[in-house]
Amino acid sequence: MAFNIVLHEPLIPANTGNIARTCAATGTRLHLIKPLGFSTDDRYLKRAGLDYWHAVDLTYYESFEDFAARNPEGRFFFIETDGDRYHSDVSYRDGDFFVFGKETSGIPQEIIQQFPGQIIRIPMGDATRSLNLSNTAAIVLYEGLRQIGYPGMK
Repeated sequence: MAFNIVLHEPLIPANTGNIARTCAATGTRLHLIKPLGFSTDDRYLKRAGLDYWHAVDLTYYESFEDFAARNPEGRFFFIETDGDRYHSDVSYRDGDFFVFGKETSGIPQEIIQQFPGQIIRIPMGDATRSLNLSNTAAIVLYEGLRQIGYPGMK
């Protein structure tokens, strides 16, 4: 198995490309929920992912409902700036899903409300509203990988 990164309606191709590269490096599956704010043929997307796209296990979904229906056994963690607990306070299991929202507005409240207790955050100071999406994904993913012993990594 592997962890799963889910991007709900991502807007910025460079963020998605950077996350795809992190997924390739860690054996993490990438799930993209439409609509996307860019074309998957976008040169910035490809440039950010460099030549690693062949190593990414990538699945597209038409909506969050489509994603949830196709992953019924998934354990989902939603990363938001106002999460109930820190990302490092959760005991992750191989196969967990880390769900990230649109860069400009996060995950819609109608989705968040369906998953009480599964909203997490990364601690940060008051100087900014949030961290960059690709940095946030890497921070959460590597905490999960640390907890399960970095399987398949050297």
